[in-house]
Amino acid sequence: MLTALMSGKALTVSELAGEAGVTIQTASSHLSKLDEGGLLRPRKQGRHKYFSLASDEVAHVLEGLMGLAAGSGYLRKRTGPRDAELRQARVCYNHLAGDMGTQMFDSLIAQGHLVLDGKELILTDSGAAFASEFEIDVEGLCKARAPVCRVE
Repeated sequence: MLTALMSGKALTVSELAGEAGVTIQTASSHLSKLDEGGLLRPRKQGRHKYFSLASDEVAHVLEGLMGLAAGSGYLRKRTGPRDAELRQARVCYNHLAGDMGTQMFDSLIAQGHLVLDGKELILTDSGAAFASEFEIDVEGLCKARAPVCRVE
């Protein structure tokens, strides 16, 4: 259910139960525990209750855990969202995701706009110039609380 919420979209109990392949009662019980643990942000809208991840930090922790699990050979059977278009390209919280996000990252590395130095990702001068062509405020991004890019 947490993986389904990684899209940044709020989902109902029944939608999350369907994603997890469990009954609504089981999903409700699990969601209650996840909410008590501070991982979710529930909100009522009319007669429906929607759940989303509590914060970007929760999403980052989940990404880290999924990477750790994948590195240990524990892979999900389904490789991403059900919708093929979402597997192709999407925004997940504040970053690009999906196949196109990965291709864009690889292209920026190949063109020398980004350099990977161990676990540190460095925006080169050519990368800053490239970003400015798209009117991206690189200085503003660097001053933001969240990192511009994470390498895990």
